[in-house]
Amino acid sequence: MEIDKAPGGERDRVLIRLVNQYQGLLLRMCYMYLRDMELAKDAVQDTFLKAYQSLDDFRGDCSEKNWLLKIAVNTCRDMRRCAWFRHHDRRVTPEDLPRDVRLPDDDDDLDVMCDVMALPPKLKEVVMLYYWQDMNVNEIARTLGITHSTVSFRLKRAKEKLHDVLERRLGYGRNQS
Repeated sequence: MEIDKAPGGERDRVLIRLVNQYQGLLLRMCYMYLRDMELAKDAVQDTFLKAYQSLDDFRGDCSEKNWLLKIAVNTCRDMRRCAWFRHHDRRVTPEDLPRDVRLPDDDDDLDVMCDVMALPPKLKEVVMLYYWQDMNVNEIARTLGITHSTVSFRLKRAKEKLHDVLERRLGYGRNQS
């Protein structure tokens, strides 16, 4: 994408459009990933800064949404790697979610949402991208920089973990009917 680098030029207009169009989506994604609103805001800001710096490198091989989500996920991963993050309590409740996130109407859906948020990060990110961002397996693979089969495996593993949690909650075992 060849964009004018002059201040107030096409480059700035593209950034403003991207921010207006994707800021809410990226904030929700980063918040679910990081479980901290201030860190999520920082991650979104870093995402747009990185996107602005690499606008010329964006070739259009994927949608802008997928490109920004990839940058955001990598930014969140970097933030989670720092020592401070690992030692800080990041538990999230649905009440802590940003206002523009639609909470489930019943307690069962709320329980499932909490169960998804409790998944390990690698499983949670594919679930969030697949079910909440409506991305297909190929888009997720490109976004996360992993293979199609890895995405499928992580989705399968996440479903198994969620199934086990549901069975325990309801008092059923795998061998019982």
